[in-house]
Amino acid sequence: MKFIQYTTKEHPEDIRLGYLEDECVIDIGLREQGMPHTMLQFLQNDYYLERLKELKWKRPCCMKNLKDVLLKAPITGMDKVICVCLNYKDHCELHKIPIPPVPVIFSKFASVVIGPSDPLLIRTDITCKVDWEVELCIVMGKKASCVKQCRAYEYIFGFTVANDVTARDWQRERNGGQFLLGKSMDTFCPVGPWIVTLDELGSVDNLEIKCSLNGVNKQRSNTNQLIYKVPAIIERLTQLITLLPGDIILTGSPSGLGVYSNPPEFMKPGDILRSEIEKIGVLETRVERYIKPDDFPWQNYKIDKNCLY
Repeated sequence: MKFIQYTTKEHPEDIRLGYLEDECVIDIGLREQGMPHTMLQFLQNDYYLERLKELKWKRPCCMKNLKDVLLKAPITGMDKVICVCLNYKDHCELHKIPIPPVPVIFSKFASVVIGPSDPLLIRTDITCKVDWEVELCIVMGKKASCVKQCRAYEYIFGFTVANDVTARDWQRERNGGQFLLGKSMDTFCPVGPWIVTLDELGSVDNLEIKCSLNGVNKQRSNTNQLIYKVPAIIERLTQLITLLPGDIILTGSPSGLGVYSNPPEFMKPGDILRSEIEKIGVLETRVERYIKPDDFPWQNYKIDKNCLY
């Protein structure tokens, strides 16, 4: 199944939960009284998924066309957004980076997650080195602690596409070498367009993964290049922390990053970022300038001269 969160033009503040049947959106909250309206609520109780499987056999009466809804991030409000660094063999080999002896972990704030209909906002007055990183994203379905690799998939609900957007100047130059601020600026985690469940997706060990900017291909690889596969990541994390339903894990990015281009290349307002993973889908994100509350009137706007594009 493919699960989405969406809004409509008529009710843009009303987040709805649905699943797809071809191009039709089936609203889960309207299928039966008491069903949840968000993905996080749905994942927090196993009953809802089992009940939904029963309801799927009945003809739905609450359908919309996919083109008539606004897709939001398929999961929001999660407790954790966890990321893996330097996890593609081809990336490490290309840039002569030693393969990490264990998965290297960092995090983003959960509040920076956005979806397909949301813009990626760049604060052009403080950063001019915003980079792309397409990644396979795990969505946890159950509470997980001390999980062995052989049982890891029992705790995973599905997978989606994510982009670990990064301000390289803040990651490398302006925060003492600590990742958090460069990774966690507002909107720096596009996710979507939907969550594909394991029963539909099957193996994730041989999927093409790619990213383009304004129609020009920047990244192209395959998940068979992952150094630490999904089960190994789950085992490593759950030996240390408890993962909760709805937590997402970005599994690492392949080569083709802007920071390694010659000359380096970074995103700017007006760009269109396209992230894609085979069998999962395409996540398209428009890039805009972050407008501060005091940016008006326009003639008073000031910009860091070091960040001019």
